[in-house]
Amino acid sequence: MRLFENLTATQEPAWPELRRLVAEASVPVEILAPEDATSRRTLEQLQVTTKSFLGAVVVHTGGLLVDHGWLRVYGSPAPDVFGQEPGARLPGLAAMNDFPPAPVADWSAAPGLVVAHDVLGGTFVLNGADPAAVGRPGNPGEMIYLAPDTLQWEGLGAGYAAWLMWVLDGGLAEFTSGLRWDGWEAEARDLSGDSGLNFYPPLWSKEAHENLAATSRAVVPMAELVGLARSTAAEIDGVDLGALGKFSDRV
Repeated sequence: MRLFENLTATQEPAWPELRRLVAEASVPVEILAPEDATSRRTLEQLQVTTKSFLGAVVVHTGGLLVDHGWLRVYGSPAPDVFGQEPGARLPGLAAMNDFPPAPVADWSAAPGLVVAHDVLGGTFVLNGADPAAVGRPGNPGEMIYLAPDTLQWEGLGAGYAAWLMWVLDGGLAEFTSGLRWDGWEAEARDLSGDSGLNFYPPLWSKEAHENLAATSRAVVPMAELVGLARSTAAEIDGVDLGALGKFSDRV
């Protein structure tokens, strides 16, 4: 396995470009502070260099809060971030994907890497080597999305870098058409990093599809939100959505 020093020894690091894109983003973006030991462990397990956007996010951020916190992109935060500051209780990429305590050469997040969630429990995953084998769409290395209003995976036709550039350029506005309401910005900003919004009737229901304004919302742990999506898909469609992220160590 390549060590952290090798993975960061690139003459073309992605971080200056990514930092520029964040500064020029069409939506608000907060860069959370990284924790060095977590960054090192995560990068060494991923075995990607900081020439990539994924490597840059892992090494230089504790995560990104995009568009008033609607989207949480996982990085390398300190193990215990509590309090009221932005990003409090936001899991890291390593915790989200249940990385081993120390880098292991033959380990990988085979079904795919959970890289972000939105406040509705929508899950963004970077496909693994054989998505078809785990019932997921798209090609290896392609971003896919579990839509909370359909409980189905969608291929996004882009890798991690192109997806992140699209997000920073305001792509979520059209992508979430019909799923935002008056005042969503304040509600999203007030959430902690391990919680989301549960709707009743559920987003996938006929009632919610016909009239989102008639639904009610409650703040719940994100673990509960994604767990409900997985169990509902299994009950209604007989489909196992697979791993949607691990939150249990951030109770």
